[in-house]
Amino acid sequence: MADSPTTKTNLLDLDREAMADWFVQMGERSFRASQVMKWIHQRGVSDFDQMTDLNKSLRATLAGIAEVHMPEILSENISADGTYKWLLRLDGGNCIETVFIPETARGTLCISSQVGCALECSFCSTGYQGFNRNLSVAEIVGQIWLAHKAIGFRENGQSKITNIVLMGMGEPLLNFDRVVKSINIMLDDDAYGLSKRRVTLSTSGVIPALERLREIADVSLAVSLHAPDDELRNELVPLNKKYPIKDLLEACETYVADSPRKKVTYEYVMLDGINDSIKHAKRLVGLLQGRQAKVNLIPFNPFPEADYKRSPQSTIDKFRNVLVAAGLVTITRKTRGDDIDGACGQLAGQIVDKTRRQQKRVAMVARGVA
Repeated sequence: MADSPTTKTNLLDLDREAMADWFVQMGERSFRASQVMKWIHQRGVSDFDQMTDLNKSLRATLAGIAEVHMPEILSENISADGTYKWLLRLDGGNCIETVFIPETARGTLCISSQVGCALECSFCSTGYQGFNRNLSVAEIVGQIWLAHKAIGFRENGQSKITNIVLMGMGEPLLNFDRVVKSINIMLDDDAYGLSKRRVTLSTSGVIPALERLREIADVSLAVSLHAPDDELRNELVPLNKKYPIKDLLEACETYVADSPRKKVTYEYVMLDGINDSIKHAKRLVGLLQGRQAKVNLIPFNPFPEADYKRSPQSTIDKFRNVLVAAGLVTITRKTRGDDIDGACGQLAGQIVDKTRRQQKRVAMVARGVA
């Protein structure tokens, strides 16, 4: 019986520490990790033969035992406002979506951390699709690699991607270890070289993981709040039943306690007639006033199955005025890429849903429960 083929090590799965250890186990010096990381992440090279500062023998060895393997781009859509959205196929048949938002002074890449989402926020297209699995480090970092390849790794010596936000499909803190290793690569000077303030993790509030993140990564934090009280947030963000607002805010205060100038961004999607009244605004002031907080008001971006509507701009403006008058730093997010379903809350991909979430909804509707 023939031996089964040896599985190659995907070098996109390895942060610096892991790659250095891997080379040492091969009998090579640990500095090889720095060389190879620069080739992969800064120059976009996946062919070992092109890594010319490695000797030929090592290049041949790497070709036999290693690979640089990332998701495959199935489609690229470009919005009228210049936003890119890529549909990426993973091994196993699932697909995820990644978005790049170019602006005058920066370029922001929004990446996914899970296939679908294990949470079930009621206003989010990803949550509606269900959940399949966590992404690997290679699948998370591969989104960055592919985006660089698609738009160009460098322009006048500078990367076009200046900011990365873990705000795509999935709850990053439910894929903690792989997300942290991916962040290590984002911050590494021999990879993407981003500062901690230019990497933002968005979470619905998995408090134990948030406490671990502070000790390990300490990147910028965005929290999906969306309601000023537990009763409403329980409906919009069901995770709130486990980690209520009071506990979440305390965890966020601890996260930034050692950095007086650092603020937590609280994301608040504006849903017409649901959470957008002056009363809601005043309650939000009561929650956040005096904290290291800023508020990002997000006009709701519709998707076909949504039961919500976007708040009128006049309502959003009045809501914002209440927060600003109370001294809260508040911005209204400019909607980008909604004509290609690439805006906040619209990412869906193609998911083999292990939760059977959509089938259950259909059954409930048929029974008149929902």
